Amino acid sequence: MPKVTVAVPVYNVEKYLEKCARSVLSQTEKDIELLFIDDGSTDGSGALCDSIAKTDPRVRVIHQENRGLGGARNTGIENARGEWIIFPDSDDWLEPETVERALKAAESASADMAVFAFRSVDDSGNTLAEFREDLPENVPLDPGERGDLLLIATSACNKLYKTELFKRTGLRYPPRVWYEDTRTTVKLVPACRAIVYIDFMGYNYYQRPGSIMNSANLARNREIIDAFDDILSWYREQGLFEKYRRELMHMAVSHVYLSAAVRVLRQDPGHPLTEELLEYVEKTFPDFRRDPYISRLNRKQRIAISLLRRRRIKLLNLIFNMK
Repeated sequence: MPKVTVAVPVYNVEKYLEKCARSVLSQTEKDIELLFIDDGSTDGSGALCDSIAKTDPRVRVIHQENRGLGGARNTGIENARGEWIIFPDSDDWLEPETVERALKAAESASADMAVFAFRSVDDSGNTLAEFREDLPENVPLDPGERGDLLLIATSACNKLYKTELFKRTGLRYPPRVWYEDTRTTVKLVPACRAIVYIDFMGYNYYQRPGSIMNSANLARNREIIDAFDDILSWYREQGLFEKYRRELMHMAVSHVYLSAAVRVLRQDPGHPLTEELLEYVEKTFPDFRRDPYISRLNRKQRIAISLLRRRRIKLLNLIFNMK
């Protein structure tokens, strides 16, 4: 049985798939399987998966009707043979040492999750931004003692998970929704016996047109509210809401009040969804102005929150459009 399952959801990514596959099969950790989940692709992606599988016995392919990104990841979980699992997106790629470094750190720390740094890149491969965590490296971190672990990047892709973590908790990725990784990662964290962080830039996220960050479908940004309703309900059901209330409040401020609202207003300053997003946070966390983690945001973000609170939308839009 392989040590690590690399589960890659595939949907109409014929142009990018080979680069992703090469990055997996050239990992310095050789005890892996590459599991493609062809999620009802209508281009040549499914056939390309089969073709790649013929070149390396470590590759398996599952073809299924379209279930969305979350549904494809769930298929990967259910069919993983590895003790560990990682979920690269099919248009992204791993650095050669990513799996080896994450696996070594996780096993040394007896952790259920290893987190590593990542970067976003454009069409030309230029780095747009780098994302690192403000956490100690290579030591076991207990979510029961460190609430700030809830504030790690919620992306599913820059993490190595113990496969048993999903089976022990029953947690899965919701299908056919935006923010499926946010909904799931935030629930997985408190279920971990330990988490370990390595400050290694191990993942390359290709930010292509059509991604959530670039999508012109503004109405779907409302799904961040659905995501937080789901998260907060789960925390209340688990009796964890008060324990992690400060962290959940900061997440709402960061993801809903700031990121989603600004994303909408930058494309349409008069869109009514901006007000709905702001009111959601103000009503859910009336004391959001006393967010204890506000210092983690940069100066521009803190100014943005202040302007949003005062509904200075035009001024805010002007600031974000400045170079």
